[in-house]
This record gives sequence, C-alpha cells and structure tokens, in this order.
Amino acid sequence: MSYLTFVRDNARWLAGGLLLTSFSTFGQTSFISLSAGHIRAEYGLSHGTFGTLYMAATLASAFTLPHLGQLVDRHSVRKVSLFVVPMLAIAAMGMAFSRHLALLFASIYLLRLFGQGMMVHAAYTAAARRFSAQRGRALSTIILGHNVGDAVLPIAFVTVAGALGWRQGWLIAAFALLLVALPAIAVLVSVDRHPRASDPSPRIVDARDWTRAEVVRDPVFYLLMLGVMAPAFIVTSVFFHQVHLVETRGWSLGVFASSFAVAAVINSIFTLVVGQLIDRYSGVALLPVVLLPLGFACLLLGSVEAQWSAFGFMALLGLSNGLSTTLFGAVWPEVYGLRHLGAIRALIVSAGVFASAIGPGLTGYLIDGGVSFPSQILAMGAYCFAVSLLLQRVSRRVRDRNQPVPHPATA
Repeated sequence: MSYLTFVRDNARWLAGGLLLTSFSTFGQTSFISLSAGHIRAEYGLSHGTFGTLYMAATLASAFTLPHLGQLVDRHSVRKVSLFVVPMLAIAAMGMAFSRHLALLFASIYLLRLFGQGMMVHAAYTAAARRFSAQRGRALSTIILGHNVGDAVLPIAFVTVAGALGWRQGWLIAAFALLLVALPAIAVLVSVDRHPRASDPSPRIVDARDWTRAEVVRDPVFYLLMLGVMAPAFIVTSVFFHQVHLVETRGWSLGVFASSFAVAAVINSIFTLVVGQLIDRYSGVALLPVVLLPLGFACLLLGSVEAQWSAFGFMALLGLSNGLSTTLFGAVWPEVYGLRHLGAIRALIVSAGVFASAIGPGLTGYLIDGGVSFPSQILAMGAYCFAVSLLLQRVSRRVRDRNQPVPHPATA
C-alpha cells in the first residue's frame, strides 16, 4: 500500500492525531518563551528567577504525568481529548489573567502537563494502538503536526500580541483550543479504528503485555532511557544557550536563526522516511542508529568554529529529530506490548520532560564554572556514541526475549 493510499484510507484518525500534536505547541518551550520578556518585565523577574520558576513548573509536570498518563489505558481517545484540550485552554486563560506568581506558576505547570505532556502522549499512544503493520507511517504522519504547529502558531501569536498585547494573545489561544481544536478533534476521533481486511500483515512482533511494575524492574528499560533522554537534554540545552554560543563564536545571531529552517525541512522529510523504515524493519532493529546523527551533529558544532557548522548541525539535527521522535514513539509495543502502553509511555514522556528541564540549568552551571559550552557539546556527542553501543546490545536482547519459547516434544 502506498503512503498516499494509507493517508486517504485513514484520514480521519490521522487528522485527529495531527491536530493533537499541532495544538500541543501551546505547551512547548518554543511557544511559551515568546512571552518571557513580557513576563519578566511585568513581574520584575530576572532571567535566572524566571528560569528557575519555569524549570520547577516543568519538573512538577514531569512528576505528575506518570499518574495522569494512565488515563489513556482506561478511556477512549475521545474522552481523554475532551478532558485534556479544555485543561490546556484553562492554562492559556491562566496566562492571560495571571497577576500573581502563584497563578503564573500554576499556568505554566498546566501548559507543560497538558500541552507538552498529555496532548502528545494521547496522540502517540492512540496511533501505536490503532496501527500495527503501519505503526511507523501513522506515527510519522501524526508527528508532522509538531512542524505544522511550529510553523503557524508562534507567528500568529506574535502578530496578535503585537497588535493587542501578549495577554490577549494567550486569551485567543484559549478560544482557539475551545472553539477549533476541541470540536474538530472530538469529531475526528469519535469512531475508533479497528483492523481491516485490506491492512497488510504485520511484520513487527509486539512483546507480551508487561505491567508498569514489571517495566520499572526491567534493566532494559533504564538502558533505553539513556537514549530517550539524550535528545531532550541536548537539543533543549543548545537552544537555551544559543545566544551564549553565538557570542562565544563571534557569529551573527540572525544567520544562526536562519539555520533553523534547514532543521525544519529535513525533519519533515526524514520523519516520513523513518516511518517507512520502521514498518519494514521494526523499531527495535533501528535502535542502534537512533543517536548517531545527534552525535555527529554535536561533534560538528563543538569542534568547528566557522559559522557554516551551524547549518551542518541543523541538518543533522533535523535528521536526528525525524529519527528519534518517530522511533521512540513506535518502539514501545515491540518492547512492552500494548495493554499497559499508556501507563508505560507516561513514564517515558515524563523522563523526556525531566531531561528537558534539567538540561539548561546543568549546562548553565557548568558554563558559570568555567567549562566552555563547545566542550560540553563535544561531551554530549561522545555520550551519544557510547549509548549507541549500549542500544545495540539492547536491540539484540529485546529481539531474543520476544522469540517464542519452543515447547518440548510430547512423547
């Protein structure tokens, strides 16, 4: 089945997931940070104080997500969406009306929990459950919603905030969630998808259904987390300290900013490519290579001082994001089965959020301590290569334990 035929036959379910990931942009750092200058000015916060508040709210959301994420195992995607989307709208309203630090903290906490966390978690988990033979294609299509959201929502917010004010921008975001996202998603996911006779036969073997208690006792889980947390830690750290890096290298900030377009284009293309590869070879088979593009990206950015290295870094980062986001969305049924997937994925998403929260603070502390940021980036690259070797062993281990145990011949 061609990709276009797959999209046509499954348009409503793919569109529902695409909208979930698109509107999750309201809870992403790249969107929230558009209001950072206004927030610091109105609340009288320093960069460090606001950064600490933001980190604390993000960590709180990471610790909450493993408990809340289990909802996707107990309820339909429609019911979960009818809860999650309005809660994200409430968070946006909180940003619009906050006049006290406590309400600001609560609003950011809810944005991170329901935007970066639950909206994405619900979309990925539903795709993994609804599609088996075409899981990679489904996830790669839904993941494109992040690119759509990043392309449309920030510029729309900047335009509205420039004309009406940043608080009004957040209020309009809340109305967009309630009046556009909520009814559209509810209609699109109202009918569940069941396997069809026209679906190709699955090539991928899903594992037995592990419980979350079993998963947290499995050494393989923690080795996998070493890989899962790396992109969130590294990418957030580099973007957070991009001004410092540009100043250290004597680069043009405008030229560096223009390199983001390279990452966006390559990310979009390679996301679809990886979806096809997962359906053909399985996610477990691709685990040993998932961090290699990010490792080479760090090696290039950390060692080459010429500004062209920024474009090389972004090209490799786009490839890395397309690979890691799709793969780490698809691989878990192959490792731990489907029955408790929501509860297990909630742990995994929480780990990624945690890594994105501690990355900027830890690297900033090292910068203050005299450790150059390029040296830190080189160390991040070395980490990616080391973990890739571990993931090669993990891949073999998972494939071995998924093999059926032969029954002894009866006499």
